[in-house]
Amino acid sequence: MAVRMRDEVRALSDDELELVVKTHIPLVLDLSETELRDLTRQVRQKRKRARDIANRQRREMRGKAERPGASPARDNAGTKHKAAVLAGALKRLNNEKERRDRLAAVPEQVRFAKKALQLKRASGKGHSGPSYRTAAKGMRNIENEKPERLLHPMEIGRVSQFVRDAQAKRDSQRAEAGR
Repeated sequence: MAVRMRDEVRALSDDELELVVKTHIPLVLDLSETELRDLTRQVRQKRKRARDIANRQRREMRGKAERPGASPARDNAGTKHKAAVLAGALKRLNNEKERRDRLAAVPEQVRFAKKALQLKRASGKGHSGPSYRTAAKGMRNIENEKPERLLHPMEIGRVSQFVRDAQAKRDSQRAEAGR
């Protein structure tokens, strides 16, 4: 869920708001690499501090930690909201850094591809041709991969039938002897 600018103004102090405003789209595009890195570091520190305070307040509300002097906190929704706003700003900064990295990688890949092509052309090896069969040298015999049959199929069938008949004859003789 997107946080409205009005909620950001209400949740943040002036110095935090100044940092978060720079993370929105028109302004973040104008930042240099060093400014982007510094802004990311600052927002990360502010977010860490807000998250630590929210966790401390949560522990106080549960009665796990004692605050020196004052009564225990009743609600830490404001601090949680501040941490969420700063986390959103940090996410925008990280997305911008990733976008810049992707854009920087494209010319690098083109340079690598051109260098590889130049090395391939300089190697002196010509095109070896396709790795599959072509009709360039005319028709060629294709070897038959099936094994040659040693017996005629009719002979195979005759022997199989003979064995079946002989087995049936033996089975019937054993059945009569067993009666």
